Amino acid sequence: MRFAVPPRLRALAVAALLIPVAASGADSGSGGSRSGADSGPGSTAHRAGFPYTVTNCGVKTTYDAPPKRAVTLNQHATEIMLALGLSRSMVGTAYLDDHIAPAYKKAYDTVPVLAKEYPSKERLLAANPDFVYGGYASAFDAKDGRARDDLAGSGIDTRLDIESCAKGKVTLDDLYREVTEVGRTFGVPDRAAAWVKRAKARVAATAARLKGVKPVSVMVYDSGDKAPFTAGGSGIGNEIITRAGGTNVFADLPKSFSDTSWEQVVARKPQAIVIYDYGGTTVAQKEKRLEDDPVLGDVPAVKNRRFAVMPLSNVVLGVRVPDAIGDLARQLHPETAK
Repeated sequence: MRFAVPPRLRALAVAALLIPVAASGADSGSGGSRSGADSGPGSTAHRAGFPYTVTNCGVKTTYDAPPKRAVTLNQHATEIMLALGLSRSMVGTAYLDDHIAPAYKKAYDTVPVLAKEYPSKERLLAANPDFVYGGYASAFDAKDGRARDDLAGSGIDTRLDIESCAKGKVTLDDLYREVTEVGRTFGVPDRAAAWVKRAKARVAATAARLKGVKPVSVMVYDSGDKAPFTAGGSGIGNEIITRAGGTNVFADLPKSFSDTSWEQVVARKPQAIVIYDYGGTTVAQKEKRLEDDPVLGDVPAVKNRRFAVMPLSNVVLGVRVPDAIGDLARQLHPETAK
């Protein structure tokens, strides 16, 4: 059976962290902005702390002032901006993996959607951005004219979520760095610091709840029919599993995501399978694929129908991660739910 999570518990956990910092009464840290307000482009409240120099995925940029016309490509980049109360600094967004978090929906609806997936270079430039923030490396695909060097040539600064260029294992410290650097870039360091403080408290609460539990061996089923596409040991997905009281049976794969084989799934005998929910294939269809395969009949997770479900937007480096840890912990260890 799929792990049951009481609706009330899930709602409380998500609401506790997903509420944007700006809406929680956090000031921008400059004394000139209204507490709790979403400071707009060009606000004098944003001038403290500049110039600010940051190196992101090998690209060094100095900001003399916060960007005024940002475009976000990919959901986790978008939600970081919205969590920091920066919708009024955004002139465009694109490419959701699933559904925008309810806490950000009102702000998200004020931002023009440039394309369902990635916009063409022409459509992107038509928004006249001064900053483009990508979640995945594909956001800056050179063959589509969106390479970071090409955009710099058009006077546009860029940022790539650091999970997409990490050389080693991605951890929560990388998430805190991502949020902190975006907050500094947009002149709202206090908002970023407040978010990080609350995120750490949420993670610590989950760790306390799991104290003494025996870890569950876990395989991620992202997609794939002939071969399963799974989570390796390098990405934040592996960190989420570990902190949720699991052990990733494919943690030895040195990538965030990787193909493996059904024979390896059988050999590694996961006790639970975490299904990533996104795209055109439903969770029910993925479960059926697993259950109908005779090769997998003796895999403990399949035999016992021990499936957990996580939206894709929960398992990439973004502001959903701390709550995702708690959510998965409740699914892997329902006896610890409070």
